[in-house]
Amino acid sequence: MTTPRSDIGKLDRPRPARRRAIGRWGTASRLVVGVLLLADVAFGHWVRGFHLAAWALGLIGFPAILLAAQWVRARRGRGPARATGPAGHAANAVVFLALYLTPQYAPALSVTSDAALIFYGASMLLAAARGYAGCEVLALSNWALRRDDQVGCLLFAPIDHAEHRSDAETRDGRGNDEGDHGR
Repeated sequence: MTTPRSDIGKLDRPRPARRRAIGRWGTASRLVVGVLLLADVAFGHWVRGFHLAAWALGLIGFPAILLAAQWVRARRGRGPARATGPAGHAANAVVFLALYLTPQYAPALSVTSDAALIFYGASMLLAAARGYAGCEVLALSNWALRRDDQVGCLLFAPIDHAEHRSDAETRDGRGNDEGDHGR
C-alpha cells in the first residue's frame, strides 16, 4: 500500500509540543487523588459486590454527556469557556456533591455516587497525564474536541496557583540576574 504524495510530508512532520499547564505538584496531587477515588470504589465493590452500572456511568455516561455539551457549544462558534471564578468553583463543587450524596436524598439514584468518584478519579488521571490545568471534569472532552474550556476546581486551584506563582517568580529572578550580568 502506498501513501498518496500529498500526505508524505504530513507523516514526517513532528507535531508541535504541547506545553504542560501544571507542574510537578499539580500532577502528583491529581495522580494521588485520582488513584484514591478509584481505589475507594474498587475496594467497595470488591467487598460489597461489583456494580457495573456505576463503572459504565462513570467511564462512559458522564464523559459522553460533557462531550456532547461541549460539542454543541463549540458548534455554535463560541470561544473557550472560562468559569474559573468563585461561581465556577462553587458550581463544580455543588455538582460533585449532588452526585456523590444521592444515596442521602434519592436512594434509587445511588449509583451516581460511585459513578461520580469513578468519573472524577479517571478524569484526574487523564488530566495528570496530559498536564491539563483546570477542572478535571473537562479533561476528556477538551482532549477529544481539542478545546481548552476551563471550570473552576476548589481542590487543585490553590496548588496550580502556587506553582504558577513560583514559576513566574523563578522566571523573573532569572531574567533579572541575566539582565544584570549583561550590563
